[in-house]
Amino acid sequence: MGDRERRKYKADYSQLKTKLFLELSGMVILAVVIIWVLYKLVWSHRGADLVVSMFQRYLLLDYERAVLLYHSIFRKNMEYFWMAAVIAVFLLMVRMLLNLFTRYFDIVSRGVDALLMEKGEIQLPSEMLAVERRLNAVKTELERRTAQAREAEQRKNDLVMYLAHDIRTPLTSIIGYLNLIEEAPDMPAEQKAKYVHITLDKAYRLERMVNEFFEITRYNLQQITLVKENIDLYYMLVQLADELSPVLAENGNTVNLRADENLAVYGDPDKLARVFNNVLKNAAAYSFPGTEIVIAAEDKGGFIVITFRNKGNPIPEEKLSSIFERFYRLDEARISNTGGAGLGLAIAKEIVALHGGTITAKSGEYTVSFIIALPVREGSLPDTAVPKQTEGRGISIET
Repeated sequence: MGDRERRKYKADYSQLKTKLFLELSGMVILAVVIIWVLYKLVWSHRGADLVVSMFQRYLLLDYERAVLLYHSIFRKNMEYFWMAAVIAVFLLMVRMLLNLFTRYFDIVSRGVDALLMEKGEIQLPSEMLAVERRLNAVKTELERRTAQAREAEQRKNDLVMYLAHDIRTPLTSIIGYLNLIEEAPDMPAEQKAKYVHITLDKAYRLERMVNEFFEITRYNLQQITLVKENIDLYYMLVQLADELSPVLAENGNTVNLRADENLAVYGDPDKLARVFNNVLKNAAAYSFPGTEIVIAAEDKGGFIVITFRNKGNPIPEEKLSSIFERFYRLDEARISNTGGAGLGLAIAKEIVALHGGTITAKSGEYTVSFIIALPVREGSLPDTAVPKQTEGRGISIET
């Protein structure tokens, strides 16, 4: 809590203190008035005459005996009488004071009950503005946590739904082709080999999907340990492009790597290789046939920025913020055919976050770019700025 907020709360409590002081002052004044009235009724000249006359009237005493009785009761026991009067007034003030404080306790209690209400802000008297703000802050935090719990429950339900939906498709195909092979034992060898090949391909797809579901669960729970070391980033990117050359060659795509050969980064090589692999595969899946995919990497002073840029249909602005979400599919039909479960970029985001970095996407006119920023050293905070295209050495990798 800052000094300004602390002073604001102090001012609010001062208002409450002022009101309590005024009410307590009113109680003191009331006590003085009560004692003054008692004095006037009992000890002053008129009060004494009134008491004597009452003795004469109701006890049938003459004036002298009534005066003597008045003195014997009141004047001789004056200290006891005033002590009793002070105690009575004190108890009255304590009672009123307790009522005063319990009234504020009731107000706070109603405010606490209002925390359970789904709508509306908590409103208390103006002198309790500080308490009102704190209760509203608590209510906001509770609502936020409740929303997070609901989102977590929804994500769990989505996981089950997507798992059932995505696994059912290849599993149905596997069962269907196996039934065909079983029902036709005299099937020609060429046709049987074709069905076996399709069944095996579907089984591999099913295996990849199950593995992806387990991967995203592990990364989301952050139950993995990073084994960091200095990585030859340039060599890793060259090796990555070479390993994915069969995938790139299917559509005639090429990779143009623009990076310093001495560029290095500190991180877990296996996990970062997974990130770059997922991003490059995504770029290849959405690139126009026969186009170039540019991978640019440079040191931006404290962090390394790696950009994957491909030519393809632009991503709508409203979808850019969703492509890193689990199970998100930009193109349902295309991804279903390639076997992806919409988890590649989500896994990449989790790994980059574990390294203390960021991954973002931007889309222009028939161009899509993914920007990954990784700290050069432990504890460095990556910038979110999109780097300019590197002017360093570039190589083209034909596939």
